[in-house]
Amino acid sequence: MICRKICRRNPWSFSHWWRCVYPATTPPSPAAQRASSGLGSLARARAQPNIFVNRRTFSFLENHHEGDSLSIPFGTKGCNFTTHTLGDPVTGGMVDVPLAQTGEGIAECELLKWFVQEGDQVEEFQPLCEVQSDKATIEITSRYRGKVSKVLHVPGDIVKVGETLLKMVVDENVVCDQCSETLEVIKVQDSNTSKVDVADSGHKKAKTGGALSTPAVRNFAKQLGVNIEDLHGSGKEGRVLKEDVLNYAAREGILKESSTSSEDSSADEYLERDQKLTEVASTYGWEYEDRTVPLRGFQRAMAKSMTLAAKIPHFHYVDEINCDALVQLKASFQNENSDPVVKHTFLPVLIKSLSMALSKYPLLNSCFSEELQEVTLKGPHNIGIAMATPHGLVVPNIKKVQCLSILEITKELSRLQRLASSNKLSSDDITGGTITLSNIGAIGGKFGSPLINAPEVSIIAMGRIQKIPQFDEDGNVYPASIVTVNIGADHRVLDGATVAMFCNEWKLFIEKPELLMLHMK
Repeated sequence: MICRKICRRNPWSFSHWWRCVYPATTPPSPAAQRASSGLGSLARARAQPNIFVNRRTFSFLENHHEGDSLSIPFGTKGCNFTTHTLGDPVTGGMVDVPLAQTGEGIAECELLKWFVQEGDQVEEFQPLCEVQSDKATIEITSRYRGKVSKVLHVPGDIVKVGETLLKMVVDENVVCDQCSETLEVIKVQDSNTSKVDVADSGHKKAKTGGALSTPAVRNFAKQLGVNIEDLHGSGKEGRVLKEDVLNYAAREGILKESSTSSEDSSADEYLERDQKLTEVASTYGWEYEDRTVPLRGFQRAMAKSMTLAAKIPHFHYVDEINCDALVQLKASFQNENSDPVVKHTFLPVLIKSLSMALSKYPLLNSCFSEELQEVTLKGPHNIGIAMATPHGLVVPNIKKVQCLSILEITKELSRLQRLASSNKLSSDDITGGTITLSNIGAIGGKFGSPLINAPEVSIIAMGRIQKIPQFDEDGNVYPASIVTVNIGADHRVLDGATVAMFCNEWKLFIEKPELLMLHMK
């Protein structure tokens, strides 16, 4: 559609900006072009009843010029642009609710759960379902107020962006409210015609509904090969229950055929003996079966990123860092802590000292474009923290670490950990990272060999801090708290000398935290 605004305001034009809408294939007629200067006839136009339910037009004419006439739809809500003609998105009938674009580059999402069922009344902006993309978990809300007619997917399904999630019967009261807001001076004078229109729309609304049932019952019926639309539900408001599906399948002979086929197969002695052995094995737990588990959500994202990482020429630099001063600093923080919500750990100090080292060696805080063959030195230090959650590995990042204090990093880290454990991280939380820190030592292990999270050029894995005997300059043995770090680097961008000097700088800030305080802004 080609939308043209009539940008002239007259005292008799309802104090609104009006828009003329023409089909893209039909240019405006000379009469339409003169309409922008001749809207005085609009005040004399009479509204047809229920114009938003039945698509109609206003005749903008007191035929001042012979042969000239103008009949155009007009839009509500002033300057809202749309690709639909008036009445398509908000008619009192069935509307499809699609999966909207949830983020840049997202083509599909996994449906996690429904917040509504078929037959439920839904308000505007009410959450409908929860979906998970490769990057985040998002709630899909309703644009309309109405009644859920049909749910098209069950939890676990992969839904393409733009694909219909459910069908709704839109509440006509919403449309009427919008009419009253925009057209306050237009009165519907033919009450008999209005009643007929309302009755017709109610009849249309009743016809658009399908069989009411939950997604689980629909899935069960699908497995049995039963068309749920053929069933008459015995539940509330005609809702189809699982018992209705079973009864229908028994009447149609679907279950009988399956039982008959099993009886025929059991007639064979060999199969009968094998069946008995299977029953005994399942009773005593001897039965082992393969199980196929599809990758979903963060696991799919990890599979994609690790496939890309396999193409990167890695090299690893390993070093040991003395954490005696870090242990003392953490104990001092905890002793002086007056906020019971804040829990001090080693990680915030490591993150802040890492940011200080990146300020001196910014090449490690960069991204590489293989297509353009160029390196982008990132300004903010958005340090990603690898977290193991019940839903898979996820790497949220703390934004602009160079601008945060250790206490602010502690609080932000706690927020991200809390959201990650409940699978509520937003897309902003897990995008835009510039370097990744994996604290594998929190689970176990001396060190790991991490793989780069493209397009970043470096990643750091840290093992657990452990007491190890060390020798001083005089040859005396003393215990020391040592952590092993392994820096994985993209050898297309970073060389060994740069990574070694960076690690020495970071190591200096950890072993002597007073230098960290001295250089902190």
